[in-house]
Amino acid sequence: MTAFDVLSLTVFAQSVAMIAEEMGTRLERAAVSPNIRERRDASCAVFDALGRMVAQAAHIPVHLGAMPESVAAVRARAPMVGDVFVLNDPSHGGSHLPDITLVEVVGHPDNADEIIGFVAVRAHHSDVGGMSPGSMPFGATELVQEGLIIPPVRLEREGVPQADILAFILANVRTPAERVGDLRAQRAACAAGAQGWRALYRRHGSQWCESAVSALLSYTERRAQHRLLELEGAHGQCADALEGDGVSNREVAVVATVRVQSGVLHVDLAGTSELVAGNVNAPIAVARAAALFALRVLLHDNDIPSNEGLSRVLQLHVPDNCVANARHGHAVAAGNVELSQRLTDVMLHALAVALHDAGLGTLALPAQGQGTMNNITLGGNGWTFYETLGGGQGASASGPGPHAVHVGMSNTRNTPVESLEWSYPLRIASYARRWSSGGAGVYRGGDGVERIYHALEPVVATLLTERRVHAPRGAFGGHDGAVGENLVGDVPVAAKGRWQLNHGERICLRTPGGGGHGAPP
Repeated sequence: MTAFDVLSLTVFAQSVAMIAEEMGTRLERAAVSPNIRERRDASCAVFDALGRMVAQAAHIPVHLGAMPESVAAVRARAPMVGDVFVLNDPSHGGSHLPDITLVEVVGHPDNADEIIGFVAVRAHHSDVGGMSPGSMPFGATELVQEGLIIPPVRLEREGVPQADILAFILANVRTPAERVGDLRAQRAACAAGAQGWRALYRRHGSQWCESAVSALLSYTERRAQHRLLELEGAHGQCADALEGDGVSNREVAVVATVRVQSGVLHVDLAGTSELVAGNVNAPIAVARAAALFALRVLLHDNDIPSNEGLSRVLQLHVPDNCVANARHGHAVAAGNVELSQRLTDVMLHALAVALHDAGLGTLALPAQGQGTMNNITLGGNGWTFYETLGGGQGASASGPGPHAVHVGMSNTRNTPVESLEWSYPLRIASYARRWSSGGAGVYRGGDGVERIYHALEPVVATLLTERRVHAPRGAFGGHDGAVGENLVGDVPVAAKGRWQLNHGERICLRTPGGGGHGAPP
């Protein structure tokens, strides 16, 4: 086996990461919907022939942490070089149905039959059918109500497009022209990734590349384990709740216990609620994505590569029949976006408690951020629009929290006002910082935003939001951030719901602020 020094591994890691970044750039330039083109609600990653994630772009944590299970599902289908699979099924590594994943099987440049890896692109499509425009429904109790379920099927078979599969997908969505445009953009991104992966093999040869992958993953594991050994024995717990499941207003308990033992981070979700009737359940792939994100924040060293090596120092326990371990058939649209945020909240808070109680300081672990993605879906005759909104990030010992940013498991941008108004019969009456919504402290939490949408024709509006009752917590004496608010017209409404807006009516979201850090003077 070839020996690699740190410099060689770093160069290789950056080379593969740039392949993933190039995939993302290709996707954004080719996409049709503002949700992908402008908001960048998509993620890209590169895998070796064994399905190990070698690199990911700096995209969306909830996508990237779950994608290895999608590639594993593809590998179980006897893939051939040139196959391109499409899927969104949460029981096969999907997150929720609007997130459609394309996985291309990459062949060796000099041996057409040898699989050298996989490239994957996951993107949030603004509609995949179901009971509500935008496929982020309020009140869904079954997965089939949320849209078309796509198990891993071949969109291309050994390079030959399967027109019947594409036609079947497009027949089950409200906006087929936009969907086919975004799928073609994903296909172009996969092609860019496959080209880059083959170029590395052409440059260095199979033996060198395969050895480099194994060495890189082991290097990442060693770096992460070394950091965790410094935190040996730390343990902590945090309990919080979602403010309802979309069917009842009963709170949904979310509990995490963490401990560091023998260089491994153990995360246990015992005490978390059982499965609920509404759609805040999430597949275990989403829970694993949240745990990986918390681990990445804990490590905080920016030069540790993000690949499968990190998962080797993580042990996640999720009870059966848990809201974070949804089985096939359970509604999960809000779980991917809202339960994932609360899981991140409790895991990071439990880690902060663990480090503090162990006398290890607070590092840069922040107070709680806004803890929600503030999902809004608007739809009318022949169009659907979806976006998430930023809010306040929690402050930390390193400084104040940033304002108006996407927090935790979301890493998208906002939809520019000009793009939104050009594409849809909507007007943005206000888009502004929500001043003083961050919690006070030695360092203040970040502020949320206010965004007001005016309907220019009859519109169905769906909201899936959180932190409208329980505020994001401050840390170590810092004050809590402000809770969010939703209004239809001037009337406050619930965190989750569906409303019919007539021409000229408006809906307003005021997003939460982040918690402060340290007792204020």
